[in-house]
Amino acid sequence: MNRISSSSDLLARFASGQRVALSRIISIVENERAGFRDIMSALHAKTGRAHRIGITGPPGAGKSTLTAALIAYYRKQNLKVGVIAVDPTSPFTGGALLGDRIRMNEISMDPNVFIRSMATRGSLGGLALATKEVADVMDAYGFDRVLVETVGVGQSELDIAAAADTTVVVLVPESGDSIQAMKAGLMEAADLFVINKSDRPGADRFAREVSMMLHFRTGQALRNIPAHHGVDKARIKAGAPKPAPLNDGAWDIPVLKTVAETGVGVAELAESVAKHHEWLTTSGELSNRRRGRLAERVRDEVERSVQRKIWMEQGGTALLAAALPDLEAGRITPYEAAARIIGSTRNE
Repeated sequence: MNRISSSSDLLARFASGQRVALSRIISIVENERAGFRDIMSALHAKTGRAHRIGITGPPGAGKSTLTAALIAYYRKQNLKVGVIAVDPTSPFTGGALLGDRIRMNEISMDPNVFIRSMATRGSLGGLALATKEVADVMDAYGFDRVLVETVGVGQSELDIAAAADTTVVVLVPESGDSIQAMKAGLMEAADLFVINKSDRPGADRFAREVSMMLHFRTGQALRNIPAHHGVDKARIKAGAPKPAPLNDGAWDIPVLKTVAETGVGVAELAESVAKHHEWLTTSGELSNRRRGRLAERVRDEVERSVQRKIWMEQGGTALLAAALPDLEAGRITPYEAAARIIGSTRNE
């Protein structure tokens, strides 16, 4: 009864806009403390209003600087901004290293900006395990934009694409050629590409290469290239097959250039992000993405609940400990041990 009363009081203070209540609820959710599911259930109906923007890319691309520049831009538009800065886990405390919080220190003093650093805690997808739930909390609180900045991505660290409405992939001229970007899976994750630090040598060439790779994916790579060696296009037979329309209603991924430290290109980036949100809404893709995100959340909760039930509530940990001697001696296999643990839960 006390816990229910305490949660109700906390939710009431949260609804009144108290930042301390927001911070406390995020901590409860992030650490899965008692009552966090009741809190998330109470907030669910208030979610779905914020535009969630993921910002990802390789280490050193300037993601934090670009995030800070976007915050400043949105604040000039009088929009409230929540930020989830996912940092690597400290090897000593298990917490976030807080590098992003330090870099955004001045902005965090704005009462309409809330920045939360979260540790990955061993998660390999570029996000902390509770990132999606914390984004829900910020959405319910009333932020107009929720920015999620990931740790540096690798070949499989693309969870942000499933957590955000719009995913911005930040690269720099030194990121390597566009083939490497494609191998890392970034071509599949991005809704917008940004070549940051574009005042460096090679930025224009790199932007063209990324654009070319995008056009190869859609079969438009040579569409606008003039005929070679004097070939007269007018002599092509009228009955020849015509190329497909340049845009059949799909989102045409832009490749933008910014210098986040000076603010160059930031307004254009924000405008492109807004255009993408408009396209998401009119095409119905926003509903599809959010429906998919909700389905993934249900799957995550089922897996989490099943693991908790097996290991903590039904003695799975003790069964595993008992099986270790036989495992070590080779009398049973890991698969047989797992089957024993699962089988024992079915009998409960």
